[in-house]
Order: sequence, then C-alpha cells, then structure tokens
Amino acid sequence: MQQTYRAIVARGWPVALLIVAMSAIQSGASLAKGLFPMAGPAGTMSVRLILAALLLLVILRPWRQPIAAGAWPAIAIYGIALGAMNFLFYQALARIPLGIAVAFEFTGPLMVAVIASRRTLDLFWVMLALAGLAVLLWPGSDTTGAVNWPGAACALGAGACWALYILFGQKAGAVHGMHSAVLGITIAAIVIAPIGVWEAGATLLEPHVLMLGAGVAILSTALPYTLEMIALPRLPTPTFGTLMSLEPAFGALSGLVFLGQQLGVWQWLAIGAVMAASIGTTLTPGADTTAHAEEPPRPD
Repeated sequence: MQQTYRAIVARGWPVALLIVAMSAIQSGASLAKGLFPMAGPAGTMSVRLILAALLLLVILRPWRQPIAAGAWPAIAIYGIALGAMNFLFYQALARIPLGIAVAFEFTGPLMVAVIASRRTLDLFWVMLALAGLAVLLWPGSDTTGAVNWPGAACALGAGACWALYILFGQKAGAVHGMHSAVLGITIAAIVIAPIGVWEAGATLLEPHVLMLGAGVAILSTALPYTLEMIALPRLPTPTFGTLMSLEPAFGALSGLVFLGQQLGVWQWLAIGAVMAASIGTTLTPGADTTAHAEEPPRPD
C-alpha cells in the first residue's frame, strides 16, 4: 500500500508542477493585459523582459560557465525569437481574447512536431488545426469573443517565432542548458525591449508599473521556468506533450476568470480542435516527440 502511494506521488507531483506552471503563465498574461492601459503592449513586454532577465541573471549567474564561441549564433537567434514572440503575442493580446491568441500561437510548436515526424497521419492533425483556426476567423461565427485579422496575424507571427525558439533553443540548450535560456532572455531584453522603452518612456519607471511588471516577470518567466525544469526530466515525453497541449484551454479559462473574456461554443470547440491536433501529434503511433521532450520552457 505504501509503495503504491509513493508511486502515485512520484507520478503525480511532476504533473502538478506543470499544471501550476501553465496556470502561472496564463495568469501572468492576464496580469500583463492589465498593464496595457498604462504602459501599452510594447511597454509591458519591455518591463517584463528586462525584469525577468535581471531576476534570472541574479539567480543563475550564467557567467560562471564559459560559453563556446560556436554556441552564440544559436543563442542569439533563440533570444531574438523569444523577444519577437513576446512582442507579437502582447500585440495579439491587445486585440483578441487570451485563449484564442494562445490557440493561434500554438500552431508554432504544432508545425515543429509535424515537420519533424513527416508522417501521413499528421496531415489529418494539420487539417484539424486549420479547421479550428478557420472557425475562429470566420466572420460572425461568434460575437462573444471577437477576432480581428491584425490580432490573429500577430498571434500567428508569435507562433512562427515560437517555432524558431524551439528549434534554436534545442541547439543552444543541448550544450549549455538553462544558462542558454538566461542568456537568450538577456539578448531579448537588449534587442527587443528598447521598442517598448521608446514607446512607453518614463512610464515604465513608475512604481505601480514596476510592481505589476515584476509580477508578470515572476508569473510568466521565473516561476514556470523553474517548475518546468524540475518537472520535465521526470515526465514521459508523451505525458509532457499532452499536458502542454492543454495550454490554450488554460489561456481561455484565465481570460474568462481574470479578464471576463467570454467565448462562444464554436470558439471553445475550435480551441479544442487545436488542442486535439497537438495531442494527436504527440500520442499517435510513431510520433516523433523530440520537440516536446527537449523544448525549452514556454516563454510567454
């Protein structure tokens, strides 16, 4: 009996950590949207990246480990992709509901998994995801959570950046692990954050903006990075991929609870189609789930 209990705990606590990480990420996105009236989407992105980079630099001190010269190009692209992803995602979040933005953005890792596997069955999962996205974009399909084309385009662009983030994050992290992630965030803060600093200016130095920005940095970066890095080595690849595929639902629920963003039945079904496509690429026989297994922690 005691051995059974220990086995259940050993299997369950990494899953719980990942669920908490996903909840933190989407709660952070909701908190970030609350900053938009004060700092704007770009300014919110900047204060989040800068504070997250400073926090992780202090905690992990990546300068203690030498970085091979050949690793820097991958780390640089990884960092720029991370910053561009955050910029585009916050632009999308200013225009469309959170759950829908996450669903569009999720096309990035889905395409990485599909391209890596090259299975005929994956064509079905692609078509299912495209059907879900088409429903979300269909004019007048649901008026409770309106979707506009600029917002959808920004979310899809964030998805493309997420794909680059995964591919180059794998290359950078294969040698230097979490240190590459911290350096990537630092590069994102240096290269992308000035856009928001220029747009928001001195507003970013106001105490309430810094306080809320710190909350976003912790919820969206520091806490989930830590929890996912603990959970990832202890979860089977299919389990990790399946749990990560639930993130659009977490986004929709977070938008409902914290932002009052109500979605219609068809929109929930469309989000479910994107989630099912992602789960399908992970669990169907012969699936290559390397992208899930080695994927860096979710950066939104």
